[in-house]
Amino acid sequence: MLLLALIALGVPLALSLQDRVNSEVRSQAQSQAQVVATSAAELIEPPRHGVLTRLARASAASVRGRVIVVDAQGKLLADSAGEPVGTSYADRPEVRSALRGHGEQITRDSETLGTEILATSMPVFEHGRPRGAVRITQSVAAVNRAIRTSILDVVALGAIVLAMGLVVGWLIAAQIARPIRRLDQAAQRVAGGDLGVEAVVEGSSEQRSLARTFNEMTGRVRRLLRVQQDFVADASHQLRTPLTGLRLRLEALGERFRGDPPAVEEVDAAMLEIDRLSHMVDELLILSRAGEHDRPGEAVDLGDVARRATERWRAAATAHGVELELGRDGAPATAWIAPPDLDRALDAVVENALLYSPAGSTVTIGHGAASIEVLDRGPGLAPGEEEAVFERFRRGSAGRAGPTGTGLGLAIAREMTRQWGGDVRLEPREGGGLRAVVEVGG
Repeated sequence: MLLLALIALGVPLALSLQDRVNSEVRSQAQSQAQVVATSAAELIEPPRHGVLTRLARASAASVRGRVIVVDAQGKLLADSAGEPVGTSYADRPEVRSALRGHGEQITRDSETLGTEILATSMPVFEHGRPRGAVRITQSVAAVNRAIRTSILDVVALGAIVLAMGLVVGWLIAAQIARPIRRLDQAAQRVAGGDLGVEAVVEGSSEQRSLARTFNEMTGRVRRLLRVQQDFVADASHQLRTPLTGLRLRLEALGERFRGDPPAVEEVDAAMLEIDRLSHMVDELLILSRAGEHDRPGEAVDLGDVARRATERWRAAATAHGVELELGRDGAPATAWIAPPDLDRALDAVVENALLYSPAGSTVTIGHGAASIEVLDRGPGLAPGEEEAVFERFRRGSAGRAGPTGTGLGLAIAREMTRQWGGDVRLEPREGGGLRAVVEVGG
């Protein structure tokens, strides 16, 4: 906008300045010619060459051109450039016009100089009759240079104004944008899970209103999330007592009907459902606390984590008829995370791999620069299920047709890793099976 304003003002100003400089040059030439003509009226007859030459030179310095004085026949009497006296200028159109009693100002090409000139002539009167003439010649190129210099001065002034405007505009824009940037930073922290952040209330009235609304929104989300977490945690704790009581009653029934195989089988099935429900309650409690950094992070050796997981699940793998092996050691790698969170996420992935792997197959646990991999030869996932299985209580097609589960393990694994800047991904494995990658922050 400032540039457009400068152009809108500068172009007319430059054109006006061009006309003004041109008019001033012409007016000054006419004025000087009139002055010299008036002063030379008493110096022509008899001709006083020395005085006329000094007068011509003084006038030439004022107009930055050449000044000559001629007699009634057009012969040179004085020349600011020093040309010898007696040279005839009667053939010059401006001189002829002045000797006829009419001053003239024209622009023409000079054959002598080979350039365009501005010629101004004025008659020298004595007793009302022309007795000579004064001619002033100026280079049109010099006049144009003066005009260009003036225009360049205007352009330079406009550039300075534009630069100052840009600096001032940048300062004002930075002042206006600073609250927006801080609000954006606060929003990014909230998006990253930090619901305790509050935006600084500053800036214009609209910006302050936006910051207050943002703080009210995050506060409400924080309260709602806390209520939800408290509800899940309280429900999980409250369910433990009746589940424990129900388990004790089923154990007592199992002892009572020890001699009745069909009854014992039903009691054992009920016990399995109780165990499954207890496991689900525990996982709901874990999910309700996900995102709370109640455990300090530390640098952990990913190779050591993979080895411990292999040892921890070896007995379970043997019970499922699956061989569990540790992948070949890669380069040493560390990550910043709470070890219990990483172990819990890795356990959920390993447990799924063992449950879905066919007997006689191999599950491999290895590590990379910033991740731990679990490879299996199970049924894998149907196309499009790579992200769906991370939803709570959502199981893939293989899970619905396979072993029972809560549908919370992968959701827990992802929550545990994401709160430390990591993630969990599932990818089809070449040759069949699944590649589960537990990524961790550096």
